[in-house]
Amino acid sequence: MPQITVNGVDIFYTDQGFGDETIVFSHGLLWSHKMFADQIEFLQARFRVIAYDHRGQGQSQVAGPFDMDTVAADAAELIGKLCDGPVHFVGLSMGGFVGMRLAARFPELIKSLILLGTSANSEPVENLPKYKTLNGIVKWLGVVPPVASKVMKIMFADSWLNNPLNAQKIDFWKSELKANKRNVTGAVEGVIYRKGIEHELGSVTCPTMVIVGDEDVATKPIKSKFIQMSIPKSKLHRIIGAGHSSSIEKPKEVNRLIGDWLIERS
Repeated sequence: MPQITVNGVDIFYTDQGFGDETIVFSHGLLWSHKMFADQIEFLQARFRVIAYDHRGQGQSQVAGPFDMDTVAADAAELIGKLCDGPVHFVGLSMGGFVGMRLAARFPELIKSLILLGTSANSEPVENLPKYKTLNGIVKWLGVVPPVASKVMKIMFADSWLNNPLNAQKIDFWKSELKANKRNVTGAVEGVIYRKGIEHELGSVTCPTMVIVGDEDVATKPIKSKFIQMSIPKSKLHRIIGAGHSSSIEKPKEVNRLIGDWLIERS
């Protein structure tokens, strides 16, 4: 699989499918491009689909400390090098932090924006003690099973975790969490200490769709409603039974929403 050097760091990415339109997927904290496997498979027959790993995560180079502005600059350079024109950008959680910054600051790169389970605000103060404690454990011990179990409850809906039909998927994604290296703490710090960009949302002029799971406890649905109300003419969809990782939990519904959105704009 290919890598590209952007902003002084080697970034891993996949590039699949063919078409006049290009979609770029940007993943959430502690995951990788793998969280969009179902979307890539669904879209690649008709579109060019790029998915990448943020610096310090997945198979990309570790470099830190860094903030969300740095990660957004990585994405801007990656798009500029790999693509001939503006792209449809899909960002989940941390990827959404990136997508909003790109759309506001580099409008020439973004044809449309799709945001899943994300927030324009800084991390709520009440979350910081819990996340700092978990991150401190990871720094010394890695993502040990007790930490992975706690994080799973943040990342996925209770209804999804409690469904026995999802047992195999739950085991897979828990193993992905535990595969994170201890230096992933740099990425975690970049997320939990991020600055809000509420004041920039009015500058987003590209067509925007916001998607949120009704059981999302990491970025609650009201965060998505705020984004939708702040970005002119944007649309909001709520997915029943999904938590913070809707691309994994409800892939068919996410695929339908993204597919319909792209067909309208291609």
